[in-house]
Amino acid sequence: MLIRSLTLATLMAFTGPLLAADDNPLKQELGKTRPLVVVELDAGNPTLATLKKQLEEAATKQSFEERSMVFYTVKFGSIGAEGEKFAKDPKDSKKLTPPETNALIRALKLGVGSGTKVILIGKDGEKKLEKTVPPDSLDLKEFFSAIDQMPQAEKELAAPAEPEPVPAAPAAPAKGTKPAKPGSKAPKPLED
Repeated sequence: MLIRSLTLATLMAFTGPLLAADDNPLKQELGKTRPLVVVELDAGNPTLATLKKQLEEAATKQSFEERSMVFYTVKFGSIGAEGEKFAKDPKDSKKLTPPETNALIRALKLGVGSGTKVILIGKDGEKKLEKTVPPDSLDLKEFFSAIDQMPQAEKELAAPAEPEPVPAAPAAPAKGTKPAKPGSKAPKPLED
C-alpha cells in the first residue's frame, strides 16, 4: 500500500506540471493577437484601474484593436490569483479558471518584486516589453510604438495566407481521341 501511494505521488509530481501547461491561455493567442497582461501584485496600486479607464476611450480602444491586442489581468488577493481576459468581442471575454491563471503566471516567468507588471506579448509568444509600475510610468503609447516598430515578419505572422491559384481547366481533347483520365499523364508525342 505504501509503495502504491509513493508511486502515485511520484507520478503526480512529474505529470502535474505537464498537464497544467496545457491550460496556458497565451497559447490560444499565438499567431492571432498580441496579449497585454497586467499582473497586479499590490492591491492598492491604481495602475489597473487607470489602464482600464484609458482603454474605454475611443481613440485608445481603436489603437488597441488595430494592433490585434487582447487584455489579460491577474490580481493577487486573499484567496490567491484571479485572472480575466478582455477581448474586442464580448463573447470572447471571460474569467480565467484557477489552472489557466496559474499557467499564465508560470508562462510569464515573473521575478520577485512589488507594484504592477504590465507585459506586452508578441504574436510569436515572446515578451516584447515589460514595465513595473512604480517605478516606471504607464503610457499605452509606448506599447503601441513597440508594436509599430516590430519587424514585418512578426506583424505578418497572423496574416492570412493567400489562396493558391486554381489550376486552369484542361483543354478539350482533339476530335477522334479519347479524353484523358483524371490524374494520368499526357502521352508523349512520337518522334519520327
